Amino acid sequence: MSPTFGVQIRSFWLLFAAIFVFILAMVGVGLFISAISKTQQQAILGTFIFLVPAVALSGYASPIENMPNWLQWVVEINPIKHFLIIVNGLFLKDMSAALVWLNLYPMLIIAACTLAVASWLFSQRLE
Repeated sequence: MSPTFGVQIRSFWLLFAAIFVFILAMVGVGLFISAISKTQQQAILGTFIFLVPAVALSGYASPIENMPNWLQWVVEINPIKHFLIIVNGLFLKDMSAALVWLNLYPMLIIAACTLAVASWLFSQRLE
């Protein structure tokens, strides 16, 4: 499969699965922020407070290996980091399904935890 710019996608279905899980994780984070916010302004500020460091610490701008050890542990709960590794691997390195799984399962855990906690918080708010 070759899109308009001639970039080869090595495994379309692995990329599709990664995009789906990434969207689940980010929706979970967004719903969690929404659940702990009382106003729309708090939700917008909470999203900004999460997204700016998440993008800056995702490995997009600077390598994660150059960060301090304690910060490398914090970055492990960043779904953007795992998604960038998968996309980079599938587009440029012909990443295997086993290596995709190593970065997919943390996003699944993040999605499950944030969606579960957000739904519980929303149900508590409705009672």
